[in-house]
Amino acid sequence: MKGSAEWLPSLWKETFEELLDDDNELDHGDQWTLNFSYTQGDTLTTEERKRGWKTFCHCAFGNLKCPSCSKVWSSAKVTVLFRYRLRGERGVVIMRPFGQACRSCHDDTYARPGFSEEEVERALLRLCAKIRKNCYGEMDDNDVGGEPPHSKNNFKPHESDLCEACSQGICRVKEE
Repeated sequence: MKGSAEWLPSLWKETFEELLDDDNELDHGDQWTLNFSYTQGDTLTTEERKRGWKTFCHCAFGNLKCPSCSKVWSSAKVTVLFRYRLRGERGVVIMRPFGQACRSCHDDTYARPGFSEEEVERALLRLCAKIRKNCYGEMDDNDVGGEPPHSKNNFKPHESDLCEACSQGICRVKEE
């Protein structure tokens, strides 16, 4: 199992800052920040759209640990939702990782996913490509659609009854 099963917001924040500072992924002189919300959905109101909010849903490989029984498992279908907007010279990204319930416990508690550094960087690079396209009007060859290379080689079928994103009707697996 590659990567931790522990949810590490600091890994996401640090990687985002590195992409902005060192790699100039959003090199337009604007100040971008990454925050977290564990309740946001993918539906934007008319008012939110008018204020410039956009969404991007990403499917990632993650590891999860049941908070009840401590069982650990991997999933190639972890949904990560980003809301973002650029207003003036300030950009804001709000991220929500969706969890999965433990197959053994059946207690409706969702474990938050942990991710490898590579997976975090892959997700944030795709996010930056969406931001460049939707906030700056850039067409980007790096904005490759599709999933990570390992997602087509799933070891097990997606269990939608255990997926938090499926319970809210926004799981990426349903699009395939």
